Amino acid sequence: MIRILFFCTGNGGRSLMAAAFARKMAPDGLEIVCAGDASQQLHPVASEMLGEIGEDPRNLTIHGLEEVQYQSFDVVVTLCNHANEICPTFPGSPTRIHWPLMDPTKMDTDKDRLYEAFRLTRDEIRQRVESLFYHDFFRAMQQLRGTLGTLLDNLTDGVLAHDFERKIFFFNRAAQEITGYDYTEVVGRDCHEVFSSRFCGGNCPFCEYPKNPKGSRFQYLRTFINKKGERRDLEMSVVIINAPLNEKMGGALVIFRDMTEIVHLRNQLESSRGFCGMVGRHASMQEVFDTIRELADINVPILIQGESGTGKEMVATALHQLSKRSAGPFVPVNCGALPEGTLESELFGHVKGAFTGAIHDRKGRFALAEGGTIFLDEIGEISPATQVKLLRVIQEKSYMPVGGEKSVRADVRVICATNKDLKFLTQQGHFRSDLFYRLAVMPINLPSLKDRGRDISLLADYFLDKYSGDTGKTVKEISPEALELLIRYNWPGNVRELGNAIQYAMVKCHSGLLDVEHLPMEIREYSESPSASKAGRPAKLELVAVREALRTTGGNRAETARLLGVSRTTLYRFLEKNEVLQNTNV
Repeated sequence: MIRILFFCTGNGGRSLMAAAFARKMAPDGLEIVCAGDASQQLHPVASEMLGEIGEDPRNLTIHGLEEVQYQSFDVVVTLCNHANEICPTFPGSPTRIHWPLMDPTKMDTDKDRLYEAFRLTRDEIRQRVESLFYHDFFRAMQQLRGTLGTLLDNLTDGVLAHDFERKIFFFNRAAQEITGYDYTEVVGRDCHEVFSSRFCGGNCPFCEYPKNPKGSRFQYLRTFINKKGERRDLEMSVVIINAPLNEKMGGALVIFRDMTEIVHLRNQLESSRGFCGMVGRHASMQEVFDTIRELADINVPILIQGESGTGKEMVATALHQLSKRSAGPFVPVNCGALPEGTLESELFGHVKGAFTGAIHDRKGRFALAEGGTIFLDEIGEISPATQVKLLRVIQEKSYMPVGGEKSVRADVRVICATNKDLKFLTQQGHFRSDLFYRLAVMPINLPSLKDRGRDISLLADYFLDKYSGDTGKTVKEISPEALELLIRYNWPGNVRELGNAIQYAMVKCHSGLLDVEHLPMEIREYSESPSASKAGRPAKLELVAVREALRTTGGNRAETARLLGVSRTTLYRFLEKNEVLQNTNV
C-alpha cells in the first residue's frame, strides 16, 4: 500500500481539500492521510468549500502531527511554508513536495473577498493534485524513488542519512548487515541514542554544537563495535547535506565500508615485512603491534616496559607516527643521560636569571614537543622533585618553567619507557605511586629476545639487508651452523645486541655466506658453556608442526627452517629420522 500525507497548519482546510481531491483522482492502491492542527476548529468557509466538492466535513478526519510523525509514508506534501519548516523527519525518507499556498483566512475580512480567496486556493489545490496524478508525475516520481531505493539497498557500502537534529531517516541493507542493527531500530531516532558509542567516532560536525563544519566532506578510518560486540574496521565518508534555499546544514549522509578483512590482511603483510620498523612473528610481538594500533589515537599517558635493547623507542615512534599528532614533533629525552641539576630545565625550560648562567629564556623539551609527542626514556631515573612536576603536567596539562611565575599550557602526549620494575621501585619508596599509576594506565610490555627465539632468524635476515649498505658487503645468507648458534645464544642485549652481532659478522665476512667463524667471540664461546643447553636451546621439533610448515612453504626446506626457527641442519636431521615426511608430496 502506497501512502501519501497532506500536511498543513492553520484552520483553512487546505490539507483537507487536497486529500479530498486526491481521493477522487488517485489510482487504486493509495492511502490518503491528512494532518494539521487538529485542535483548531475548521473555518466555516472551509467547510462550505469542502461541501462544494462533495465532502462532508463531519466525516473527514484530520490527524495531529504527533499522531503521524513516526508513521511511514511514500510521499509527504506540505501546503504552506510553516508546515514545511516544522515537518519532521519521517521513517523511510519519503519524497517531499512543497506547495507554498496562501492562507485564505488571512487574506481579507470582507465576506465576498474571503470567499474569493478560498475559491482561488481550492482551485489551485485542484490543479496541483491533477498535475500530481493525471500527468504521470506521481508514477514517474514513484519509479524514480523505487529505482533509487533499490540501488542504495543493493550497494555493498553501508548508507546512513540523518537530518539536522541527527534523526536517522535512511539506513540501507548493507548498513544493517555491517552494524547488526535492524532498520526498525534506528530510523526516526537520534543516532547518538541508537549506538552505544558514537557511530561516527566523534568526527562528524553534528556531534557538537554549534554545528559549523569547515568542510563539506570528511573521510577517515574508524573502529566500530557492532551490536554483536564484534570489532569492525570501517572506512567512513561523511557528506554534509545543505538544506534547500539556505546555507545551514540540512543533515549528513554517511557512507561506510567494512574494511575489517582488508585491515587484517594488511596487518599480516606488515607483520611479515615489519611493523613501523619492528620485525617479529612471535605471538608476543603480534600482541604488541595490536596494542600500538589500539592506542595510537588514545591521548593518555603510555608506559613502555622492557629490557634494554628490546626497542622501546621504536614503539614510542610508532605510536606517534600512527596518531593524529604525527604532523607534530616527536621529542625523545633520555632522562638517565641528563644530570639531575639540568633535567628540570631541559624538560620545562627556564627564564632569564633563573640560575647562574641563565642569560636568556630557553624553551624546554615540552615546549619543543607542543602539538606532538614527548618520549621520556628511562623514566625511573628522575628525582622525586621532577616526578612531582611531571605529575602536574600529566594531570593539569600545564607546567612552570624554572624561575617562571606563570604556568604554560602543554598540548603534548606523554610516552614513557623504563627497563626497571617501576612497581617495585614504588613499593620501595623510590618512585611516586600516584605518578606510577597515572603512567601505567596503558602499559606496553616488550618481550626479551630470548623469549621469542623463533624471531631470531627473521631478525638476522632483516639486519643482513639493513647493514648491507653501511658495510659495503653483500652477504646473502647465514650458514645453518651459524644460525643455530644465534638461536641458542641468550641475548642479554636483546635485539640491539643481535643487530650489532650481525653487523660485526658482516665486516668479518668476505663471501656471500656468513658462517660461525665470523660471529663475535662471546656467541661462539656461549655455545660451549653449560648454560647454552638451557633456555637458549631452540624448541624441540614436532611432527605435526614440521608437516604443516612444509605444506605452508610448498616444500621449500630452507624457508621451512626459518619458519620453525631452527637451522637447516637441524631440520634435515629431523627429516632423516622421520622418513614418513620424505615420502609426502609437499
